[in-house]
Amino acid sequence: MAPVITFYGDDFTGSSAVMEVLAFAGLPSIMFLDSPSEAMLARIDGMAAVGIAGISRSKPPEWMDAELPRMFAALKRLGAPILHYKTCSTFDSAPHLGSIGRAIELGLVETGASFVPLVVGAPAIGRYQVFGNLFAALDGIGYRLDRHPVMARHPATPMHEADLCRHLEPQTRLPSAVVDWRALLAGQGAEALRAARRQGARIIALDLFDQPTLEQVGEILWEEARQDPVYAVGSQGIEYALVAHFRRIGRLPEAPPPVGFGPAEPLLVVSGSCSETTARQIAAAGGAGFRLLLLDASLAVDPEAWTAELARIERAMLETLGTGTSLVVATARGPADPAIARFRERLESSGVAPGPVHDGIGQGLGRLVRAARLKAGLRRAIFAGGDTSGHAMLALGAEALEPLAPLAAGAPLLRVRSMDPAIEGLEVALKGGQMGDEPVFVRAARGVVLA
Repeated sequence: MAPVITFYGDDFTGSSAVMEVLAFAGLPSIMFLDSPSEAMLARIDGMAAVGIAGISRSKPPEWMDAELPRMFAALKRLGAPILHYKTCSTFDSAPHLGSIGRAIELGLVETGASFVPLVVGAPAIGRYQVFGNLFAALDGIGYRLDRHPVMARHPATPMHEADLCRHLEPQTRLPSAVVDWRALLAGQGAEALRAARRQGARIIALDLFDQPTLEQVGEILWEEARQDPVYAVGSQGIEYALVAHFRRIGRLPEAPPPVGFGPAEPLLVVSGSCSETTARQIAAAGGAGFRLLLLDASLAVDPEAWTAELARIERAMLETLGTGTSLVVATARGPADPAIARFRERLESSGVAPGPVHDGIGQGLGRLVRAARLKAGLRRAIFAGGDTSGHAMLALGAEALEPLAPLAAGAPLLRVRSMDPAIEGLEVALKGGQMGDEPVFVRAARGVVLA
């Protein structure tokens, strides 16, 4: 039986959020770290959702041209009515890096779809799409994305425009339109979408900010998919919308039973995130007794120096784990950490291309987790930072991931699947920079016991 939906995530942490929404609503899901082989697919029969965790958010359009078509083709062969290109819920992208516009163009060609529904709003994680503009909550306050304290100064892809269609204009020449909340709540969303298509729109943003709009968008997506295959682009709001619609029509239960998980101490957190959210989580972990080891990422511009730095951290890490103490290995303690400026200065003065350096940082974090698993029997690890986690998971030796239990919105606890028996069964969570509450690392170590 074909899955209900397939997806390609533009970063590893965000990809796991798709499985979180579906699996814990009653739709079995699995995510591969590359195009799955026929042998691997044979082992996962019955999955409602099958995805590939990618790294396109940190790649230029030339990389997308070379890699995304084969990924889309592999997913298209599975026969799902919806293929989802999963973006970050804060729409991180630029013409030169992680271009969502380019991904839209490539997906339309590969799937043969005539237009793209664009859905980024996801109220469950504080993302709201209104009149085509994206808002994100931080500390209970909603900000237009171009005024968001974090995203407006993102180190790689700062958001200077909250209007999603206008944000995409430098990335693609495809015409766009908006189906706003007024049409949706009046029950005229499908009609407004058809009108936009008749006027030539190829990208159609659908407002989404509350339960009624969630249900309306889900109905539109599913009804479109019942007629022709859909290529949808956006956050896990697409999955939230489908689940809301399936619940309303009785295809899914209203409230599946909660799932807990046991403790796994010592816990290892590896972080390449520079966000304020992650900084607060690191501080909370420190207050709960975690040790902090700072990894000097500026040394990654020099392979010999980087190897020595990883060896230094590994020795200290293994010593700490050996005492039963949980720890965080981090490249920075937030956006104001001087380590960030030091990294940029060293990178610029070295003349080395930034792409391989960033890749090397992610790979180094993965090698540290692998060493902790092989040499210290590590049972659970948290990866923080969407741009580095993809490379880290590949260096770890993971092949696929399955959901185990909720940990934080957008960052579920997962089980690693691998042909390598030493890695098979390791529990991980992939936490994007903006995801999770302050005690998320502490909770991951101590577990969640349900009454």
